[in-house]
Amino acid sequence: MTNNATPAVELRAATRTYGTGERAVTALDRVDARFEPGTFTAVMGPSGSGKSTLLHCGAGLDRLTGGEVIIDGVPVGGLSERALTRLRRSRVGFVFQAFNLVPALTAAQNVALPLRLAGRRPQPGAVAGMLAEVGLTGREGHRPSELSGGQQQRVAIARALVSRPAVLFADEPTGSLDAASGAAVLSLLRAAVDRHRQTIVMVTHDPVAAATADRVLFLADGRVVGELPGSVGAERIALHTARLEGATAVAR
Repeated sequence: MTNNATPAVELRAATRTYGTGERAVTALDRVDARFEPGTFTAVMGPSGSGKSTLLHCGAGLDRLTGGEVIIDGVPVGGLSERALTRLRRSRVGFVFQAFNLVPALTAAQNVALPLRLAGRRPQPGAVAGMLAEVGLTGREGHRPSELSGGQQQRVAIARALVSRPAVLFADEPTGSLDAASGAAVLSLLRAAVDRHRQTIVMVTHDPVAAATADRVLFLADGRVVGELPGSVGAERIALHTARLEGATAVAR
């Protein structure tokens, strides 16, 4: 059945080249991809396949050299830097491997930061409610140094979700965590999709993390080369990834 809803993010013939002449490297090569509302997509592929470039360009953090990125119905190519910043603040959330919390701010202040940067006053109870949703009630006044790695990542998730963005981009969100903390983070991301129809695009090397998603998009040499449903499980995802890495190594 055709889905006529506006994608949370769409890439059309997205191309990103770094450098010029003989030194030019094409990190994205005419990629077409749609990320529908309320879906969870994992992006996987060998090192240098274009995963991070897809994330950065899809989120409006980097400009394409060809093609188009459309975020929540808005083509970003023609936006000024100021307009693009406003769009990111209101419609895009970010979760990174390194957490990227502000050390001097409390958990509550970190969560409220995107709203304040956008000139919006948090609704009463909104920040405490987000921290409760990620299991951090009672930690509102703690600074990042007083929290475990898993707790810091949960603050980062609450910060990313507090504005209810059109899309949340997660770059290796479990990469710095132990297995138990990583599983808790993945559970929170999954719950955001299932309960709030949040759209999530997650770059990962971990097949266990990828199996949490609705689908897994595979990249190689800057191109989409395959797709699997996350429901096939971590073992099959790992096998597919290994084959892809082997084929890429031979080609190079």
